[in-house]
Amino acid sequence: MAKTKTKEKEVKVNKRAVKIHEKHLKELQGIVNTINAIQFNVGKMEIQKLTALDEIQKYQRKVAEMQELLVREYGSYDVSLEDGTINWPETKKSKENEK
Repeated sequence: MAKTKTKEKEVKVNKRAVKIHEKHLKELQGIVNTINAIQFNVGKMEIQKLTALDEIQKYQRKVAEMQELLVREYGSYDVSLEDGTINWPETKKSKENEK
């Protein structure tokens, strides 16, 4: 009878096996298939993340272009998104009211 040592205990092996039991093979295949599926899904999520980050950059460029337009047209891009009111600094507001 052969003995095989693992880290914590000694396992007795009656004979040298050629194949593992079908039950163990199925369980191992299931575990490996699950790992592969998870890795595939992580890859898909990374692609979705990169696509979303590209979209954010695209819209950030559009915001910068819009800010340039607002500065050319109105002298400021500090605008309320609720009603379009330009948020002038206090000094400009008082000068505008004097006119």
